[in-house]
Amino acid sequence: MTVDSGHPDSYLAIMSEYSIATAKDQLSRLVDRMLDGEPVTITRRGKPVARVVPIEPTRPAPQPKIDLEWLDRIREGGRTPPSGLTDTVKDMRKDYRY
Repeated sequence: MTVDSGHPDSYLAIMSEYSIATAKDQLSRLVDRMLDGEPVTITRRGKPVARVVPIEPTRPAPQPKIDLEWLDRIREGGRTPPSGLTDTVKDMRKDYRY
């Protein structure tokens, strides 16, 4: 038995409460109706047990402003001057690879 023939006067066109069996068979149409603004309530043995509602879009968390000049100062301040030891290690690695 087809519950919704697609005709505007059909069973689903006038209802806002749907049995679990109808919701199972017609879920796609019920979601479309919900998105069109119709309140969609799912019932079990005639008692409401669930409501289908659209998900509110989430807003991205605001990004903190980064002080790029401060970041550059921190980067430059954290560097250590080159030493002879660094060059020695680089030479040792180079010798090892060949």
